[in-house]
Formats: sequence, structure tokens, C-alpha cells
Amino acid sequence: MKYFSVVSIFPELINGITGSGLLRKAVDNGIINIDVYDLRDYTDNKHRKTDDRPYGGGAGMVMTPEPLRNVVDHIKKKGDGQVVLFSAYAEKLTQKKVKEHSTKDHHILICGRYEGIDQRFIDKYVDVEISIGDYVIMGGELAAGVFMESVGRMIEGVVGNRESVETDSFYIDNQYGYPQYTMPRDFEGVGVPDVLLSGDHKKIYEWREKNRKSRD
Repeated sequence: MKYFSVVSIFPELINGITGSGLLRKAVDNGIINIDVYDLRDYTDNKHRKTDDRPYGGGAGMVMTPEPLRNVVDHIKKKGDGQVVLFSAYAEKLTQKKVKEHSTKDHHILICGRYEGIDQRFIDKYVDVEISIGDYVIMGGELAAGVFMESVGRMIEGVVGNRESVETDSFYIDNQYGYPQYTMPRDFEGVGVPDVLLSGDHKKIYEWREKNRKSRD
């Protein structure tokens, strides 16, 4: 079984992502285990505060290191895992990296918020930082969802038909998908390419290879 431990101040966002679809099915089938930890439960102050003003001034708030340390220590008592922080400054997540992560048994996913996380926690506890793109979103929860969906898709048994995974765009270098068609045969006056209706698997394969999409 593969394990994802997700740390967030908005656990309901994670539960919304993992509560349906193939991730939910994989959890129900015992292929993946997803635990969600509310960071506020690991604070040492009565207000359950997880952030404070940055030293040196500046806009916004910074997540304090103690609650993050506390929750990571708690999670690791149940089993070691790779601590992942989603960051705008990190190397981008690629399908190659997704494959590499799918071989690991346990990921501890840290969902940051505000202006960032105290650097001392990052330096001591974070194993890898990951970016999902050159843009900024409100927090790491959606990035954690992207990570679990992409990595989970690579885990044996999560997707029923393995061919669906192996024909994905980026599964191998420079592999892209091809145009897909389904019912009805005529949509607003546009039909389906005849070759796809021919039943000739060799010709269908050749057509799909010739018509693969690209970014050019």
C-alpha cells in the first residue's frame, strides 16, 4: 500500500479532492491510504495559531515552524516518509518525476499558505520542494491534489486498464495523445474519421500515430 499524509490548515479542501473518483476508489480498495492532518491541532497556543508576522517586516504572514515540526514528528512515529513542500521556487513536477515518486511508499505533503513557511523548518525537515507551475495559488492544497492524482495514477491497480496509463501523454518522452471520438457519429455536421469506423486495427494505429497531438 502507498501512503499520503497531507498537512493543511484547511483539511476540508483535501477531503473534497480525495472524496470521489479514482483516488477514493483506490482508498476503498486498499491500494492507497490518505490521512489528512489539521495543522491547527498541533499548535501549542490556545488560539491554535499557525502563523505570525515576518521578522524584518513585509506584507502578509509566515507559517511558524513549531506546529509543522510537531505534525511531522507525529506522522513519522507511525512510519518514515519523504516530506514534500509545494513551492513556487522549486523544480517543476514532470511525468518523469511523477514516475519516480510513485515508487516511494510514503509521502508527507505540506500545504503552505500566506507568504510562505519559516525557512528553518524547510532547511531541517523538508526533503524535496515541488512546483506545479510558474504561477501562484492561494495555498498548497490544490498542488497536493495534483501530486496525489498524478502519482496515484502510476500506482498499479488505481486505473483499471493499464493501457490507459501507458498511452498517456508524457508517459514516455515526447509521447502525446491523439484525437478521440465517440457517439454520435455526426455532431453538428462533422463526422468521425472513416478509418476509426473501419475495424482495421493496423490502419487505426497508423492513423493515431500520424495524428498525435503536439505543442508545435
